[in-house]
Amino acid sequence: MSDGRPPVPASPTLEDVARAAGVSRATVSRVINGIRNVDPAIQETVRRAIAETGYVPNRAARSLVTRRAGAVALVVSGADGESREGPFHSKVFADPFFGRVASGVVGFLRPRGVHPILMFAEDDEARAQCIAYLRQGNADGAVLVSTNATDPLPGLLTGMGLPAVLFARPSPPIPISYVDVDHRTGARLAADHLVAAGRRRSATITGPLAVPAAQDRLSGFRDAMAAHGHPYVPCAEGDFTQDSGEHAMERLLAEHPDLDGVFAANDLMAKGALLTLRHHGRRVPEDVAVVGFDDSSAATASRPPLTTVRHPVEDMAAEMTRLLLEHVEDPHRPVTSVIFEASLVVRESA
Repeated sequence: MSDGRPPVPASPTLEDVARAAGVSRATVSRVINGIRNVDPAIQETVRRAIAETGYVPNRAARSLVTRRAGAVALVVSGADGESREGPFHSKVFADPFFGRVASGVVGFLRPRGVHPILMFAEDDEARAQCIAYLRQGNADGAVLVSTNATDPLPGLLTGMGLPAVLFARPSPPIPISYVDVDHRTGARLAADHLVAAGRRRSATITGPLAVPAAQDRLSGFRDAMAAHGHPYVPCAEGDFTQDSGEHAMERLLAEHPDLDGVFAANDLMAKGALLTLRHHGRRVPEDVAVVGFDDSSAATASRPPLTTVRHPVEDMAAEMTRLLLEHVEDPHRPVTSVIFEASLVVRESA
């Protein structure tokens, strides 16, 4: 008996695609599963037939052939001693940097039909769970963002032969592919801009100096200032948070009340510095010019908007994901590094 409802049309099959493309079912299967020994012109014909028929590959069946999960883990790792429900997760979601990384990863994966899986690995237990998840084949590899210079996870993944690519140069050096930005050149651009604006007593708020990026930004800024004839640059260390920028700015003002320029090693700390300067009645940029690093949403939300060094995070995250998929495709591919250029974005704070 009929219930009166129209019949549901059958989903297109592999045979439908083969018929539309004028090729065998086996050829369609090879194209869908990424097997390379198919002529490029035939591959294009099959792809057009897939689009025309609306065929959707069965991911479970495909994974049996390719032995791939069709998923990539985006792992944020590194903060031992903080609970999963507490400060580590709060810090991650509060920092616009991590949202930009996720945007770049998702933007690259989506058109390729690969799914991102967000994982946190802030202590030994969470790291063990992450490694087990990858070893069981639930994800094809990991794009890794580490918040701690002594984080063991990158070394653990490479030691087990699991595909992984790291955001930023590892410390200490290990054989893992990574993407980074030219931190020293970015810091030099900040120094050049402050000097060109007539600032003669500039200071810097660094990130945590165990982190290679923070070291490079400090060295680049100091070297550039020395080249301009300013051999001494006061500094105060922060931890890339807005609160640490406020406290570091307090210390710098107490010790160097005549300073007239500040380079903060990220935008959140620069935003904190602006709040402290406002609290002390210092006008920005008239009394103190401020330059940040990242060109994040914090830069445009600050008052005044921040002059900052652009850190092309979304592009870097997409490149990190591309490298990972290449390692998944070819497990013997040599590790590599990709370094992006920095540029200065001039706004009202300097």
